Amino acid sequence: MFATGMKNMTPSLVTPGTQVSTSAECEAGEGTIEVNGTILAIATGMFSIQDGKAVVAARKEIVTPEIGDTVLCEIVKLNEKNGEAQVICIEGKPGSVLPEHLYGQFHVTGLVDRYMHQTADAVRRRDICRAEVKEVSPVLRISFRDRNDCGVLHAICPSCGDTLFAELEGDWNVQCPSCSYQSYRALADNFGAGWAELDQGASALNNSGKRWGAAAEAMFGKGPAGRATFIAADVREDGRERTYFRFEGEGGGKGRRPRNAPGCRLFVGGLPREVGTEELRALFAEHGDMTDCIVLTDDNGVNRGFGFVTYSEKSQADAAIEKLNGHKINGRKIGVRDADSDDKKGKREKRKDPEGLKLYIGNLPFKATEENIRAMFEGLATINGLVIATSGDGKPKGFAFAFIKEVDKGEEIVAKLNGSELLGRRIKVDISQAKGKGGNNRGGRGSSGSGGKSSRELQALREEEEDAKKRPRRRRQKKD
Repeated sequence: MFATGMKNMTPSLVTPGTQVSTSAECEAGEGTIEVNGTILAIATGMFSIQDGKAVVAARKEIVTPEIGDTVLCEIVKLNEKNGEAQVICIEGKPGSVLPEHLYGQFHVTGLVDRYMHQTADAVRRRDICRAEVKEVSPVLRISFRDRNDCGVLHAICPSCGDTLFAELEGDWNVQCPSCSYQSYRALADNFGAGWAELDQGASALNNSGKRWGAAAEAMFGKGPAGRATFIAADVREDGRERTYFRFEGEGGGKGRRPRNAPGCRLFVGGLPREVGTEELRALFAEHGDMTDCIVLTDDNGVNRGFGFVTYSEKSQADAAIEKLNGHKINGRKIGVRDADSDDKKGKREKRKDPEGLKLYIGNLPFKATEENIRAMFEGLATINGLVIATSGDGKPKGFAFAFIKEVDKGEEIVAKLNGSELLGRRIKVDISQAKGKGGNNRGGRGSSGSGGKSSRELQALREEEEDAKKRPRRRRQKKD
């Protein structure tokens, strides 16, 4: 219970996040903050109410990092291309760090002046490091790369727990004195007091700017699974069962998201740069129960222009597509579609020709219709399918293909129709040959591989093949 109405009270020890009072009883003072009518402590110290204000007298002075400051930190989290370190202290600024500055984020390119496949190839969890502050807002960002005194200061062997020492052997620059463990770290100059033992700082063992040798490339090529022994849990040879874990962010199964039902996950593209996850969530929330919503960002936290929304049921996702596909946000039209559909890859079923013998009909009048062509075959053959070739704008090209049921009467039908007139124009009819197959060289004008077809007929066949290749492709929508 809080001391209601008291201007002063006996001090008591509190930690950050402790609810110490309410705004109805007093105001937030030094070391406290008001959140939705509740006053919380933001520092470790002695809490008291003084002259109507909630005050936490910190045991240590509260310090704030600035760009260019140097921090000592411990690696606590590693993903494939970035990681997180817990700030232990700010050099030259003794005191407590506020919660928003307690963890610093870093990118794999900020570890060392050398190509690193993943963050775990240069640092490991529990490594003690020195880093330079690069940004303080909206999150604390740190880097190890630009200064030789920044990098790993202390590291332990993940297999036996002994302290690693710096020694260059091939691709590896740290070794364990108790077992055969060797690895690579982005070393600071005074790693393991190396500055006192070497002619130059330990950072010289980082081989900055050099290519990796065969041993390292072989290990990198195995992927996260191949690194498992390099990032095992810290255990010692004391009889306890040895436990290993997989690379942070990969495998394991337990942390993997459950697989969504088909049609429940939506891709949202064309998002304005100022739209974040919360804005996207608010837009899609009215169409159903969402299980996930995210706007993808780059390493600097900038919106990449697209995101994903997942609903619990497909009917809700379909409703969102119908309502929001083409919806405008800040004057920009967004696209919403099924993220797992093959349509996004332009996959469509290949057109299947009708059954029967395929006949080429050339030199057609442009005004000839399907009814005109079918009338030619009355009493001669049954047409299973008819394709009149057209250009992209729908204009006829002057030829067509007919698929007739009477396969064994092809030569007879060609003899009767080839050279006949249709709407005042003499047409050409022949059996269509598959690409690359020679014919009987009827007519004598074609080459040995032309099947006796005229150049116009061969051109028509080529155009049909080109159209067939182009047909599955989807046109890109014009951007607003």
